[in-house]
Amino acid sequence: MNTEFNLDLSDVFSYVDSRREEFLGRLVDYLRRPSISAHGLGIADVAEYIAAVMKRMKLQTQIIPTAGWPMVFGQDIGKPGAPTILLYGHYDVQPPEPLEEWITPPFEPAVRNGRLYARGVGDNKGQHFAQLLAIESLLACRSNLPCNIKFLLEGEEEIGSPQMPAFVQEHRDKLKADLVIISDGPVHTSGRSQILFGVRGVLSFELQARGANRDLHSGNWGGIAPNPLWTLVHLLGSMKNEQGEITIDGFYDNVQPQTPLEREALAQLPVNTEDIKQSLDLQQLDQPRDRSIPERLSAWPTLTINGLHGGYGGPGSKTVLPHEAFAKCDIRLVEAQTASEIFGKLQAHVQRHAPNVKIIYQGAMDPSKTPLDSPYTEPLRQAIQAAQGKPPLLVPAMGGSLPNYVFTKTLGIPAFVVPYANADQANHAPNENLEIERFFIGASLYTARTVTLTCHVPGREDLPAASSLSSLLIPLKHSRAEKI
Repeated sequence: MNTEFNLDLSDVFSYVDSRREEFLGRLVDYLRRPSISAHGLGIADVAEYIAAVMKRMKLQTQIIPTAGWPMVFGQDIGKPGAPTILLYGHYDVQPPEPLEEWITPPFEPAVRNGRLYARGVGDNKGQHFAQLLAIESLLACRSNLPCNIKFLLEGEEEIGSPQMPAFVQEHRDKLKADLVIISDGPVHTSGRSQILFGVRGVLSFELQARGANRDLHSGNWGGIAPNPLWTLVHLLGSMKNEQGEITIDGFYDNVQPQTPLEREALAQLPVNTEDIKQSLDLQQLDQPRDRSIPERLSAWPTLTINGLHGGYGGPGSKTVLPHEAFAKCDIRLVEAQTASEIFGKLQAHVQRHAPNVKIIYQGAMDPSKTPLDSPYTEPLRQAIQAAQGKPPLLVPAMGGSLPNYVFTKTLGIPAFVVPYANADQANHAPNENLEIERFFIGASLYTARTVTLTCHVPGREDLPAASSLSSLLIPLKHSRAEKI
């Protein structure tokens, strides 16, 4: 048995406790620096900043150029033969608009009622910074790690990760690992921790319809010149019926049925449909009505009209026949659909129903899924339960999208999303926030999880069993979880 690494982590948790003010101050300093990929604001500077953080931790660190914004890579691989964990996050953030809805400025972090408010605090700076601090704390207390660690921080996740496929393909050897862990998004709405085994993909596109060469008087030209808004309304109506079924030919061909484990996991997710409807002021859910909310988010693709624009939208009326109209849409994809497959079917549908409408591809991510019976599931579950006193919820796939497919399909390794942020973090919205205790849980819990994975890796019988950690993690359970 490998006894080189002391599994009693109480000294590491004490180290984190004694540096709470310092660690929070460092996070605030990170959040003050805008890094808005959509606008190209501050990205290069923040890449340099977070790379300097890694270098001070003695990680082998590189800023790696891409055709877009750079990747920041750091590693500690001083344990030959030990497992390797790849940690992925992103240092770019969403634009903060509308600014007038922020209580305090988005890049002037402020603490209110036990929460830190700033753009990017939950998505994703606070979460990957907690991971970095966990590794820093382990190194400070033990001088070495129980496993090999690699960090990959991206600067374009908020604009669809356009460079990730080529980057991961080119740097396969550098990124080689046993598994990848992503801490992004919120915990479950119930407050329970969760392990997400997959993500839906996303395909974004725009439809453009044109009529005359200028706007026209609706009385003089209505019924003579085609109305591009009606062209799009009819086209969009041909893509989805009143039962909620997407009617693009072949759309569901590669949608996989749920496995028994997935059905069981979805059935165990706590959800109060009536509370959700009340909070959103909804009389009913969308069709089809017989699907549970977890099943809708995890197992089924969707087609969403994000915006429909054309003609006059100001106060009062204007009897105009518009000369152009635009619809922005997205399709959420599930395993084993691909963006290229669905975009091809979408193009064929548009050509058949409205051949004069132009369809513009605006970016995509493929879906990704790791099996629930992965050999890493139990070590992860035990680590979280030991640290928080409750088992995490197991979610087959989240409703949103991350570029996990580059890990599962290009690198061929399992990917797990284990978020720390509170469910009401308001990411992508004004007043984004992170409960401060969750930031410190992230730092300490990640330490526990790293050790647990190292202690229970498939095929590594020389390492101690993960189940032995439960009693060792009691200090974390009492000092952290009960405060939330």
